[in-house]
Amino acid sequence: PGFFVIAAFIATSMGTSMGTIAAVAPVALGVADQAQIDYALMAGAVMSGALFGDNLSIISDTTIAATRTQGCDMKDKFRENLVFSIPASIITLVLFSLAGQGQADIAAQDIDVLKVIPYLTILVLAVVGLNVFVVLSLGIVLAGATGVFTSEYTVIQMGNDIYTGFTNMQEIFILSMLVGGLAALMQQQGGLTFVSQLIEKLISRFSKANGDASTRAAELGMAAIVAATNTCVANNTVSIVVTGDIAKELAEKHGVTPKRAASVLDIFACIIQGLIPHGAQALLIASVFTISPLTAVSNAWYCMVLALTAVAIVVMRKRT
Repeated sequence: PGFFVIAAFIATSMGTSMGTIAAVAPVALGVADQAQIDYALMAGAVMSGALFGDNLSIISDTTIAATRTQGCDMKDKFRENLVFSIPASIITLVLFSLAGQGQADIAAQDIDVLKVIPYLTILVLAVVGLNVFVVLSLGIVLAGATGVFTSEYTVIQMGNDIYTGFTNMQEIFILSMLVGGLAALMQQQGGLTFVSQLIEKLISRFSKANGDASTRAAELGMAAIVAATNTCVANNTVSIVVTGDIAKELAEKHGVTPKRAASVLDIFACIIQGLIPHGAQALLIASVFTISPLTAVSNAWYCMVLALTAVAIVVMRKRT
């Protein structure tokens, strides 16, 4: 449960599940070795926390994609997300606490509050509603300055790390452009219209013409289409971009608020991302723990709990 919380905090601050797994997984592996904790269970805890933050963080790329496609403020989507994420995270924390095993003597370490300031600053400024690019820029400057003044980290090293970061993003940048072009082609050639009409038929079959039933069915339709898309492309941000227009049309037609539509898209994209063994997160953490990706996702309990919680809230929650 401790590593679930640690990963969740870091991922919410940084807005990236991949970066969180890369940073936390090696440490978690060492603790699992010392405490004789099952590798699959520890991998699932880290992956669960990472996807919690990826979904909830205001500066996450999935949040940016969902809010831009649905036309709502990031802080509104964040508050809406809390309705789903808080119950699911509490349940997951209890489950990991009950499943915890093993023990090890670990020496207490001094807490350096200064090194936590960049993370806390990003969280506070993001929740306040400051522009995401300003938040990210301040985070980079604060993190670099903290490293320079508290360790042997230098400004030159910081510049090299920034350059490496840009270089590592080239592939996903090109992929995003290609997928964006593919989505535009699908829209022009009628592919997205076909999918939208199919969902409309399902909504009309399983709901009334108007009212809460229609709204619930539309939200479940959005969840289904983004989940199916993400299963195929194995990238939660790309799946949100591809299905964003369909979701917005459904939201406007059936009275789903933009913040609710953005939240549903982000939640179900991240759920599937944590449950597919061919996803980048599962592949990365499986390589660190030397287990199969299928074993890793089978222990990502937060994604499973969030799926059940989200469906229950969509079906049972009253609309105002």
